[in-house]
Amino acid sequence: MKRRIASWENGHSVPDDFYGPLLCEVYGLSAAELGLNHEGEPETGLLDVTYPASPEGAIETVGQLWRADLNRYEPLLQAQPSEPAWNEASLRWLVAPEPGIPRQRRDGMRVGLGDVAAIKTTADMFAELDDRFGGDHARHAAVQYLSTEVTPILRGQYTEQVGRALFSTVAEATLLAGWMSYDACYHGLAQRYFLQALRLAQDANDRRLAGSILSAMSHQATFLRHYTEAATLARAALMGIAPVATPTLRAQFHAMEARALARTGDVGACEAALSAATNALESRNNDDEPEWISYFDEAELAAEAAHCFRDVNSARQAVAHAENAMSGSHVRSDFFATMVLADAHLRAGDVEEACRVALDALDLGEQLKSARCVSYLAEFRRNLAVAGDSAHVQTFTEQVREHRLWIASGGRFGV
Repeated sequence: MKRRIASWENGHSVPDDFYGPLLCEVYGLSAAELGLNHEGEPETGLLDVTYPASPEGAIETVGQLWRADLNRYEPLLQAQPSEPAWNEASLRWLVAPEPGIPRQRRDGMRVGLGDVAAIKTTADMFAELDDRFGGDHARHAAVQYLSTEVTPILRGQYTEQVGRALFSTVAEATLLAGWMSYDACYHGLAQRYFLQALRLAQDANDRRLAGSILSAMSHQATFLRHYTEAATLARAALMGIAPVATPTLRAQFHAMEARALARTGDVGACEAALSAATNALESRNNDDEPEWISYFDEAELAAEAAHCFRDVNSARQAVAHAENAMSGSHVRSDFFATMVLADAHLRAGDVEEACRVALDALDLGEQLKSARCVSYLAEFRRNLAVAGDSAHVQTFTEQVREHRLWIASGGRFGV
């Protein structure tokens, strides 16, 4: 028996039909999560990207995702996003019937609003770590918390009132897991988290949060060059929450649409969307906004505008907006804005200033564990190579060659 276990551990074989189910039962994990699938055998449940058909389906699926992610199930970590899934999710949410809460259970722990508050507080802590240190810093710890602590709560006993609050809070936490996975460039996994978060928000009857989840999907789709889908997702968010939309939410959704349109080269439509975002943000009343959207302020909108004008090759306008995009309180966002500023200077032909600003970004991002940050540097690095091997470029290259993020940008991630 010891020889068999050693063979399994070393990957030379997998447990047979007798031992495999026993191990799954003992550990409470699927064969895929334990790595017991035969080579080439698909795990359709974990890799499924369809919108959950019911609240129970969302609970089951998100629990499986958390557990598989925690156990580093490679096919899931390496999965690619699905284009049809973005369109299906927005349509299914827009035409969804009345939200539902799972049928009352007679087993499991009793859940109250105190349990919901504990999840919220813990998720906020992970959100702060994500903002300061990047998605890959505490992502595994966040997923471990969700898998081990939140799963039993979702499967517990609760009233409809508690259930709505619970689903909304878990949707927000799952959205965070999606953002952290996206920031780590686990794109297929991030998309799956966004889908489950959207379904949970639907059943919580939290239209505002659901719209924000569609906005996150739009952001990821633009990053992955799926610009038509990205614009559609942003418009679906605007349409879907129209009766309950706040000015800040409208501003964010217009900005996401503008980001997608800029990448298509539609300058007029992009500028119109940015103008709508600016007008919306000017009319906001912070007392009426969800606290989770409070970060989206003038600096954030300036950063989005800087991205847009960079992408339509309006370098001077990109510089002007990027210079107004530094919040001083959001490290990763400031890194992105600084890199956009550097790239805009480069496109305007000011290589010396571009190198100076990029060096500032590298110093700012030294503590970040973010594959997206690396991708911004990789794009700047490619553009810098086109600019030629001037004395400024040589000096900059010498200054940054030991920076961790610069080393990582040598070709692993693309934009």
